[in-house]
Amino acid sequence: MQKNLRSIFTTGSSILGMSLLLASCGSDNETSPRTQQTIPQLSPAVGTSIKGSCDDLKSFSFEQTTITTATLQDAGNLSVANKPIRAHCLVTGHMYSRISPVDGQQYQIGFEMRLPLDWNGRFLYQGNGGTDGNIAQAVGNVGSGGPLTNALYEGFAVISSDAGHSAQQNPTFGIDPQARIDYGYGAITKLTPMAKNLIKATYGKTPDRSYAGGTSNGGRHAMIAATRLPNDYDGILASTPGFHLPRAAAAQLYTAQQLRTVATDENDLSTAFTLSERQTVANSILARCDHLDGIVDGMVQDIEACRSAFNIYKHVPVCQKERNGNCLSTAQIQAISNIFTGPVNSKGEALYATQPYDPGLLGSNWASWKFESSVGTARDPVAVGIIFQVPPNLTVVQNSRQFAFNFNFDTDYPKLSATNDTYQESAMSFMLPPNELNLDPLLYRGGKMLIVQGAADGVFSVDDTQNWYDQLMQSYANNTSAKASDFVRFFRVPGMNHSSAGLATDQFDALHALVRWVEYGEKPERIIATARGIGNLSGKINTELPSDWAADRTRPLCAYPLIARYKGQGDSEKAENFSCS
Repeated sequence: MQKNLRSIFTTGSSILGMSLLLASCGSDNETSPRTQQTIPQLSPAVGTSIKGSCDDLKSFSFEQTTITTATLQDAGNLSVANKPIRAHCLVTGHMYSRISPVDGQQYQIGFEMRLPLDWNGRFLYQGNGGTDGNIAQAVGNVGSGGPLTNALYEGFAVISSDAGHSAQQNPTFGIDPQARIDYGYGAITKLTPMAKNLIKATYGKTPDRSYAGGTSNGGRHAMIAATRLPNDYDGILASTPGFHLPRAAAAQLYTAQQLRTVATDENDLSTAFTLSERQTVANSILARCDHLDGIVDGMVQDIEACRSAFNIYKHVPVCQKERNGNCLSTAQIQAISNIFTGPVNSKGEALYATQPYDPGLLGSNWASWKFESSVGTARDPVAVGIIFQVPPNLTVVQNSRQFAFNFNFDTDYPKLSATNDTYQESAMSFMLPPNELNLDPLLYRGGKMLIVQGAADGVFSVDDTQNWYDQLMQSYANNTSAKASDFVRFFRVPGMNHSSAGLATDQFDALHALVRWVEYGEKPERIIATARGIGNLSGKINTELPSDWAADRTRPLCAYPLIARYKGQGDSEKAENFSCS
């Protein structure tokens, strides 16, 4: 199979109701009138080889760009799934170095770019995650757990950046308005033309096909590329996209507040909803929903049917006396229900999105987001307090837990949309994809987008992404040229936590599916996903998988709104015995 995958990437040379949510959040998305136009089929990329040496790239010149190193990396210097990655040039540098007039700090957009000596004609912008500040290896791991391949291995030229600030400047870079903008969208808009010119200097031509991909905040960066740079990218892979990140971060503070009401120790929010209690809820979900897809297998494929079949108030055992792990108190049930319903203000207006109940809440990654990141100094409170709100509140770093507990959804939440003379763009402007329901520029140049997200994501609600996609389908329902599903497809991964892990078949290759769609017109109806049990070739085992699962269980990820259903016969551990319907 790997040989075939590699062939696909090298043979080119041979041939997230959103309407209510948007209304309540004051979105100004508009769609333009659409007339019938021809949608081009983009041609496959054509590969070539480097024209000089890596050392030659030290002299590369571009506006506001400094190259610091350009060195040859031998084949095998890096690897993926114990396979050597091809020889390539590693170029490091930075762009737009400056001293902030606001906080006196030096800022610049740091990057590294890896350019194979034997190039397949493709470019990938790798969006990284969290609050950035680190330059991750530019290898193109975009989505899924335990990758068996990556973009660099397949011959892409790949760039990665710190999004305009250093790790040492996290999270206080939010004091500087330009650093905020670079984090939101400025870095990718500045790096893209530079990267393409560096590719031309390396190979004598610009990329035939360009892709933007990433996970989490990197998925948001990919969606930024689709809306702010649609003429520069042919394919968008948004894995677990935090494209409404300020809202999601604020929702985490709401989660912390709810958990605090039932925690036995407010300094350890896991005491609000212990592992044994999560197991009790997971068992109740499975009892009501597991069979709805035709097989009892520890997975909930029919997410929509489960919304009706499972009710936390009716189907979770209620403690008659003290909590014992086998039941929940009425206060716990209320708090957890509030978390899954999502934050509201005092008027009852929804401020983010619901989340589906999924047994993947047993995952340690889910727990980490809910119990730790919601109050921690590295994630949600500091992002809300310093990076997103106007004006920034530096006191959050002194006690992020109390900041989360005291966040007011009537008076503080509007600060995410606020501006002033210093901060002239709000977080809702610099973080969100503009005009997110109008993807005409991407569509009419023949571009395609794939979105993949876990149903048990502990921080970015899959319902938020689904609501957006529902709105997108509605927006293009009367388009005579193409429907939304003709150029954007959304895949939910049952049981998967944020980006990977959980009780899920979380190993899949969405980049391969995207390339086949963009360059060969093959619409991805299903993507095969594998569990990472003992013996997985990636070497990265998911230790939380149930013991009664086959180590190599496979399932089809079906293009929404279809779901994977057991055909009624054949080995239920194999994807071939499931249909998308």
